[in-house]
Amino acid sequence: MLRAAADFASYPGLHSDDTVRQFLERCPLPKLLGALQSEEDVPGMVETVTECLDKIFSSRYGASLLPNYGAFIQAGLLTDSKQIRKLACKAVLHLLDKVETVVLYPLLIKCLIEGDEEISAIILDTVKRLAQIPKGAEVIFPKVAAQSSSLARIRILSLIAKLFTVSSYTATAIRDSNLLSIFEEEIKDRRDMLKTLSALEVLYELVEHPHSNIFLLKTNLLQLIIDIINDSSADSVIRSRAALVSGRLLSSVTNLLIAIGRILKNTDEIESALETLGLIGTTSQGAHFLLTNVARHVVESSFDRQGRGRQLAALHAFGNICGVGRQELDSEAEENLKRLVYTTAANSPKLTPSALLLSVLQQDPDVRIAGYRVITGLVIREWCLREVCLNSEIIRFVTDETTKLGMETRYGCCVAINKALSSSHLLHEASLSELVGKLNDAVKRGPYLSDREARPVVDTAERF
Repeated sequence: MLRAAADFASYPGLHSDDTVRQFLERCPLPKLLGALQSEEDVPGMVETVTECLDKIFSSRYGASLLPNYGAFIQAGLLTDSKQIRKLACKAVLHLLDKVETVVLYPLLIKCLIEGDEEISAIILDTVKRLAQIPKGAEVIFPKVAAQSSSLARIRILSLIAKLFTVSSYTATAIRDSNLLSIFEEEIKDRRDMLKTLSALEVLYELVEHPHSNIFLLKTNLLQLIIDIINDSSADSVIRSRAALVSGRLLSSVTNLLIAIGRILKNTDEIESALETLGLIGTTSQGAHFLLTNVARHVVESSFDRQGRGRQLAALHAFGNICGVGRQELDSEAEENLKRLVYTTAANSPKLTPSALLLSVLQQDPDVRIAGYRVITGLVIREWCLREVCLNSEIIRFVTDETTKLGMETRYGCCVAINKALSSSHLLHEASLSELVGKLNDAVKRGPYLSDREARPVVDTAERF
């Protein structure tokens, strides 16, 4: 049998299904597997039989037999023999669309952590291919996230980087499984130079992927990299690698923004492009990038009534960029934002930011709700607060509107204005005393205007 197995394994290419079937008639599969469990010390037997079995399982007919030998694969993943473990890892590749993969997956991760580079490479390829099949990501990510030992981390990070190449779906699953936090933990703890450098090396590979920037900008990784670059006490090698990571990431972001800028010129795709910019603008770093590049399109489209869908998408993106749900921007981004708003107003028939904002509130309820979000984000700035407070019609909408749709959003806007005003020197201006009282009263009444009955409001065509 050993001679026949050696001849079969030495064949340079893949065997046909008929050849594999004929060979197994002479050397049955149970007998070959039994040889691997034999206690006989026959020189070269394990190597020969595992190579033979690898040829068998690589054929379609041989792979079809694997579901009957799950116990062997499971035992093979646990064995100390490198040859048998390598064979078992390869065998899992042929079970990717079978339920057995769910059971074997934790053992694969164990082999990834404990195996040598050759076995780890096989497993990385296996998991990458698993991520490409239906429901494969559901098997992968919860299991990987549970691995947190220091020994596992770098290999897990390598696995994450490889999975990012599969598709935006797997990248989303990685983010949703909180796996990117492993990078944050490794980079944040700079007491172990080798550990930090290894994490940065893998991150450098990850940021090469075209869709990585959108996900990384929604984490603390960019800020951590900036902290390393600014840390004069950090090792120069680590600072250099951090700089390279930031360069690749920012280059990718710049290319992304340029590409989106081109899409903004295509009327068929402009809404999805604006939504993408809104996602980027949810973080301070993302908003900063937008305000130095393509945010002008967002601001201008927010007040352009030529297309309702486009205006809605722009208003929601603008709300994200100006800061709904996050902290303020840095001074440079703040100045860019102010200049964009005033320039857009000056180039429009409305001439002032307050008139632009009022024009949004005078539209249909969906657009008005999006406008409330924009004002909520903008009003923390003194210049915008003044524009809003000096326009009685804006305050009337914010405090008196009783349209049922979007009452919570309207109330949130009212609270934001009142809060910004309470900490501003505008609070003490005599001309605004009536407005202050009106805002306080509206805040006390709550979102549903407890002392009034909400009623539907129908706007006439003449109003527009």
